Amino acid sequence: MRATWRRLPARLHDVGWEPGLVVPGADGSPLITDHYFPRAEGDFPTLLVRSPYGRGLPWSPMYGLLFAEQGFHVVLQSCRGTGGSGGAFDLWRNEPADGRATVSWLREQPWFNGTLGTVGPSYLGYTQWALALEPPPELKAMVVQVGLHDPYALFHADGVLRLETALAVGAGMTYQHQGMAPFLRSTLRLQRRLRDVVDARPLRGAYVPALGGEVPWLDDVMAHPDAEDPYWRGASLAEAARTCRVPVGLITGWQDALVDQTFEQYGRLRRAGGETALLVGPWTHASALQQGWPEVFAESLAWLRAHLCDDPSGLRPTRVRVHVGGEDGRRDLDDWPPAPDAAFPWYAAPEGVLVRQPPTDSRPLVSFRYDPADPTPSVGGPLLSPASGSRDNGALEARDDVVTFTGPPLTEPLDVLGPVSARLSVSTDTGHADVFTRLCDVDAEGRSVNVCDGLGRLRTTGQEPARVTVPMSSTAHRFAVGHRIRWQISGGAHPRYARGPGTGESPVEATTFTPVRLTLHTDSALVLPHGGEVGDVA
Repeated sequence: MRATWRRLPARLHDVGWEPGLVVPGADGSPLITDHYFPRAEGDFPTLLVRSPYGRGLPWSPMYGLLFAEQGFHVVLQSCRGTGGSGGAFDLWRNEPADGRATVSWLREQPWFNGTLGTVGPSYLGYTQWALALEPPPELKAMVVQVGLHDPYALFHADGVLRLETALAVGAGMTYQHQGMAPFLRSTLRLQRRLRDVVDARPLRGAYVPALGGEVPWLDDVMAHPDAEDPYWRGASLAEAARTCRVPVGLITGWQDALVDQTFEQYGRLRRAGGETALLVGPWTHASALQQGWPEVFAESLAWLRAHLCDDPSGLRPTRVRVHVGGEDGRRDLDDWPPAPDAAFPWYAAPEGVLVRQPPTDSRPLVSFRYDPADPTPSVGGPLLSPASGSRDNGALEARDDVVTFTGPPLTEPLDVLGPVSARLSVSTDTGHADVFTRLCDVDAEGRSVNVCDGLGRLRTTGQEPARVTVPMSSTAHRFAVGHRIRWQISGGAHPRYARGPGTGESPVEATTFTPVRLTLHTDSALVLPHGGEVGDVA
C-alpha cells in the first residue's frame, strides 16, 4: 500500500489488533468489531468506523492500520446483518440505534479516553450522520468522505430511477461484506449481464440473474420513485446536518455519484452555524479512495488531529478547497459557492448556437425524437462504475436524438464556479418525457468533454411547452482560451437512468414503449455561475 499510495505520512506507532470483538447492538444483535490501537503508552482518541462492507480489504489497512499508526484507537465494526454481525441488514433503519449502542460499549473499555471521532466513505458516511442525529457528548469530530445522507437521492433523480447506480449498490451491499473474492465475482457477473438487465421489459425482477438472487430492499427501492412515499420516511438524515454542532470535514469529487449530497451537507452545516470544511477533488466515487487517497487521508487526518488532539497545524487556511477542471490546480476559497448570485444565462439559438442575448419570444427551435426501444446511451458522468468521469462525448453528440448548442471560441478564460442549471421550455407529442441536459467543454480540436449534468421529468399538455428548471450539479471549471461552451440535450441517458417508456407508465413495470418527439423552444437557457471569487491557484 505504501508503494501504491505515495505521499502517505510516516508511521508514528506500531499497531496492535484485537479482531472479532462482540459488541451488543440496540436489539442485542452481536455486532462483530475489530480494534486497532497504537502500541504505545498514553491516552489516544478513538475513531468509530461502522461499515456494511466487511472489515477486511480495503477497510482494514486504509482505516484500521493507517489511522492507528498515527495515534488513534480505531473501532471497525460490521453493521447489523453484515460481515458476521447478527440480525438482518436494513438499508437505513438500524444505524442510529446501533451507533448509540456501540458508544455505550466504548464507555466501558479501559482504553477509551472519552474523546471520539468518526470517519469513512459512502455508506460509512451515512452511519456517521446516523450517530450525529443524537450525538453523544464524546463525539468531537466527523470526516464524511464521498458520503451519503439521503438514500432516496442516491437511487432516484426527480422520480427517475438511477438504474446503473441501483444495480451497483445492490451488488456491493449483497456481496462486499462477504470478502473481496465474492464481491469481484459478483461485479464481473453484473458486468456480463448488465445489458440483459437494463434492456428487460418489464425491468422489475430482471436483475435477479445478474445479482445471483433476489434483493428485497432493491425491489422496494425500485418500486418507490416518489420521495414523499411513506416508504422513505426516516431514510434521509438531513436533519443531522441542520442541528449538528460537531465539527464536520467533508470530502467529495466532481464526478462522485454523491457529490450533490455533500454540497447539501455543507450548505446545511453552514446555515446552522456549524464548523465545517470542504475539499472537492478531481475524483469519481471510487478514485477518491484510490488515486486520491493520499490527499483524502491527509485532509482527514488533519481535521481529526485538530479536533481530537488539539493540533490544528495541518489545517489549511480557508474553509473550502476545490480542484478546478480545465487547469492543473486547486483553489482555496472562503465559502461555497463563492458567489451565490453570479448566475448568467446562455440561450439556445438557431443553427445550434449558444448566445448571451435573450430571445424576443418563445417559439419552437429544434425537435428530436427519443425512442425508448433505442435509448440515448449514457457516457461518463457521476456513476459508481469504471465508466464514470469525464469522457469524450463525440460519438454521443453525433446521434440524431441528441442536440447541441455551442458558443463561440473564447478570447479569454472563463471560470464557472458554483451550481449549474438549465431552464427548459419543451413541448412533447405524448405528454410524457424525460430530458437530460449536460455542460461540455469543447477544446480547440473539437473534442467535447462532459463537465456536469442533470435529468428532469416533463409533463406537457397539447402543444403548450412545459417550463422546468433542471439542476445540473455544481462545478469549478475553467474554459480556456480557444475552447467553447457546449450545451447538450437529449431524452435520456441509459442505463445511467431507467428509460422513460413515453406513456407515463412506471419504467419499472412498463412493457410497451412509445417514441416521443421533444421540441425545444427559444426561451430555453443554460445558467452558468460565471467567475466568482478567484482565490489562490495551487
